[in-house]
Amino acid sequence: MYISQQLRKQNIAEYVLYMWQVEDILRAYDCNLSRLRREYLSRFDYPQEEMEDLTDWYADLIRMLTQEGCREKGHLQINKIVVQDLNDLHLRLIDSSKFPFYRAEYYKVLPFIVELRRRGGEAANEIETCLNALYGVMMLRLQKKTVSPDTTHAINEISTLMGMLSDYYQKDKAEGLDFDE
Repeated sequence: MYISQQLRKQNIAEYVLYMWQVEDILRAYDCNLSRLRREYLSRFDYPQEEMEDLTDWYADLIRMLTQEGCREKGHLQINKIVVQDLNDLHLRLIDSSKFPFYRAEYYKVLPFIVELRRRGGEAANEIETCLNALYGVMMLRLQKKTVSPDTTHAINEISTLMGMLSDYYQKDKAEGLDFDE
């Protein structure tokens, strides 16, 4: 909960990846709050009040996963909305001539997006495709699996684009971006 709040303020792409990981953690514990408390939350050394807040947060997420039919797979609506907001901003940025550095980075990443979409077969938007790639490589690294140099290069470019998008997202939320020509 505390990490998610911090990430949401600092880097929205990292926030999404973190929340996807939380969804997977909850699934790993069968969306069972008692088991989650006993086997996962008990490892953390938080003061009692913070632990209660954290437990309530996880309980709310479990409830949402259940209500939204995401206990097995998929993402919570709250996370889908953030991804859609990011994609909307992405489209406005590449359509505007006021953001040439973002557009240039996008065109460097576009071949990777096309290839990922071709392989994945899903109808995800470009930003979700990028986030899926980042999440997939994160999972491979957590499993200590080898990531090829070509994949590493693609992920580095995608990370740069997502970092730029996150910065623009924060700036747009804080003061608004001027897209007018």
